[in-house]
Amino acid sequence: MTPEHFAQRTGVSRETLEKLKRYQSLLEKWQAKINLVSATTLPELWERHFLDSWQIVPHLGTARRIADLGSGAGFPGLVIAACRPDLELHSVDSDTRKIAFQIDVARELGLTVKFHSARVESLAGKLVVDVVAARALAPLTQLLAWAAPLLASGGLCTFLKGATYESELTQAKAAWHMGAEIVPSLSEPGAALLLLRDPKAK
Repeated sequence: MTPEHFAQRTGVSRETLEKLKRYQSLLEKWQAKINLVSATTLPELWERHFLDSWQIVPHLGTARRIADLGSGAGFPGLVIAACRPDLELHSVDSDTRKIAFQIDVARELGLTVKFHSARVESLAGKLVVDVVAARALAPLTQLLAWAAPLLASGGLCTFLKGATYESELTQAKAAWHMGAEIVPSLSEPGAALLLLRDPKAK
């Protein structure tokens, strides 16, 4: 997928596309020093990382604050921030090197982001958001346990999941009350975006 094809698929503005191109350049530069993403995915960066992250954007509605848990190289959080600069993004990762990379990206792209170089569970009681996002971080039951203390009433979890999402969702429903919507992935066959509304432990 080329940047232009990405823009056609998503409808992002020319300005947003230019920001994401700068993001790509920074990632490729930093990747030579630290392992930000799997090297095998670099040739498919626009589909495997940018499009995969972007697919959360249409589901954010009137949300104002979002937390990206285990944000790594900034996916999906920094892509969301580039597309929705009105949002207050909280980027959470315990790896200080990856947070340093994200700070560099945010500065270069002119994004306003609040960074938390910390473990997710340490933020309970300190941070409240409308949306929690996560990608390739942990099993669904663990994600819900981390996310629920951070969510405002009626909040939304947006979790990008691979081919095991059905079994993970079945297991999670045994322990959690929540509204659940499954959106087929735009970037990976058999994967899904899980939209989980207002999770409450049983």
